[in-house]
Amino acid sequence: MADSADDDAQDRSLLPKPLRTVTPGSRPHRDEGMDVFGWGMFLGLLVLLFPLLPFLAIVWLISKITDALTPS
Repeated sequence: MADSADDDAQDRSLLPKPLRTVTPGSRPHRDEGMDVFGWGMFLGLLVLLFPLLPFLAIVWLISKITDALTPS
């Protein structure tokens, strides 16, 4: 007896066997080099943006004052 159309469709939908690789699998580990780079970027941005903090505080304060003075 011939296979049904459902069996044929099911066989085609299966994934092929995974390919074996030459390199062994690696386990999750910390990457200290990327950690240092990320902290360096964070500190660099902090140093660059820290002088803008007083201006942001002034703009925030002015917006709060104008909100308080204008009638809703």
